[in-house]
Amino acid sequence: MTESLLAGLDDDQRVVAETLRGPVCVLAGAGTGKTRAITHRIAHGVATGTYASNRVLALTFTNRAAAELRGRLRQLGAGTVSAKTFHSAALSQLGYFWPQVVGGDMPRLVEGKARVLGHAAEKLKLGVDTATLRDLAAEVEWRKVSGRSIAQYAAAERQLPGHLSLEQTADMMQTYEDLKDERRQLDFEDVLLACAGMLEQEPRVAMQVREQYRFFVVDEYQDVSPLQQQLLDLWLGDRRELCVVGDASQTIFSFAGASSNFLLGFGSRYDGAQIVRLERNYRSTQPIVTTANRLMRDRPGALTLTAVGAGGDPEVSPDLVRYPDDMAEARGIAQSILSRIDEGARPEDIAVLYRVNAQSAVLETALSDVGVSYHVRGATRFFDRPEIKRAVLALRGASVSVANEPLFKSVSDVLRSLGWSQVPPEGQGAVRATWESLNAIMGLVDQAPVGTTFREFTDDLLERQAGQHEPTLQAVTLATLHSAKGLEWDEVYVPGLSEGLVPISYAKTFEQIDEERRLLYVGITRARRHLTLTWSESSQRRPRERSRFLQEIGIRNPDAADARSRAAGRSARR
Repeated sequence: MTESLLAGLDDDQRVVAETLRGPVCVLAGAGTGKTRAITHRIAHGVATGTYASNRVLALTFTNRAAAELRGRLRQLGAGTVSAKTFHSAALSQLGYFWPQVVGGDMPRLVEGKARVLGHAAEKLKLGVDTATLRDLAAEVEWRKVSGRSIAQYAAAERQLPGHLSLEQTADMMQTYEDLKDERRQLDFEDVLLACAGMLEQEPRVAMQVREQYRFFVVDEYQDVSPLQQQLLDLWLGDRRELCVVGDASQTIFSFAGASSNFLLGFGSRYDGAQIVRLERNYRSTQPIVTTANRLMRDRPGALTLTAVGAGGDPEVSPDLVRYPDDMAEARGIAQSILSRIDEGARPEDIAVLYRVNAQSAVLETALSDVGVSYHVRGATRFFDRPEIKRAVLALRGASVSVANEPLFKSVSDVLRSLGWSQVPPEGQGAVRATWESLNAIMGLVDQAPVGTTFREFTDDLLERQAGQHEPTLQAVTLATLHSAKGLEWDEVYVPGLSEGLVPISYAKTFEQIDEERRLLYVGITRARRHLTLTWSESSQRRPRERSRFLQEIGIRNPDAADARSRAAGRSARR
């Protein structure tokens, strides 16, 4: 059984899976199978008896990633292992120990910082717009996860929100904290702070938590903040049973307090730590991998990736396309996507990744004009759509008493009553959008393991809903580079590669420019088979220069017509 868990792993992944005692640091490049390696490590540890499954805590940073870990562990026979975000793990512990240590119920969570900050502005008689409140909320988060007091924040030389002075910003932060205390409320960062404080000040709490969890695995470790690292240290105590995995080249949340220093300094923190490098990329073709390597050459912690069996044409280099303006760029991308779909590509295998949300409007218009379905990642979330809420309730209700019949029939019978059919409706609009949403649920039926019961299917659906683990829609994905992290597509378009967008105009320091470089690296490494990078020479009649990063990548710069003719030539050769 244990050997079957290791079968199919490459040599380096197998080292990860067989090194069951910590400390272990896995430096894993994009597309190298890091999640596969660490989930097989956990399952192997459980199967060999090295770990009791209820003593392992796997940590990550988003509900979607946690749901993905739980799903993979379940398939490997380790479904009882806890896989949580830092926040959910801390919240669970805080909720359990608060009545014992403090007494009474735990304070309520703040639904949104901006609203409380708005009340703080009113109390201070400051006129603050919504955008400034959002920026101030981000600064509150950064201050807390960085472990700074309000006085220390004032000395940090941060860019201040809106037109607020340093004194006004500090007053707003203090009033925000006072209002929360008056209302018995905690924000998300307070959850981490309160949990850490409880572990530090209450030895019996620390003893119980350390008895419960003895083995820790942290995914995406390059994204850990000082506050999260402090909490992790408190969970560990004086033990060394820790495995971390990350990629310094994918550190793209420094603005929110993330630091790759903990990943890169792991060997210094833990004497004798095992360091494993995963550099075989199974996702992308060699030209895409070469482009990514060139971009990150000589950067701290950068890995040198090698493409292994990713398919596609290894001779087809990424395209660099220049357009005269933003509208021409959007129309060119839309036309290229339409051509690819006409040639047999699936819309869900195509993504357009951009730097800022404002870029999506012109792309949405262009795709609508040519009749290509799309969905904007980060807009209304899949499980928040009314038709999906109705579908989940209906499926759950039906699963209680359904007869023993094929899963496809059970699910499709329910969804047909809500408007689904095997043949999609013609044209665009609300009816088609509803069908596509319901059809995404039907797609999960095809992905379900053989023998899955209707009840098991709806249990998994409810877990997906709780974690916002969205299924794949039959539509082109529009997403920011930040929100694309952890995802992949066959074909990726990255528009707007000009100075002022990538790197963004407010990136001035070396560190900020380097973060923009890493952001582009993330976008490039989302592509499996084909990558198109584009930029426009003007915006609103103002001239632009192409991004400095394009010079480093070294792709030749054809005009749009040349690029389209080369794409047509590739299609003809297929």
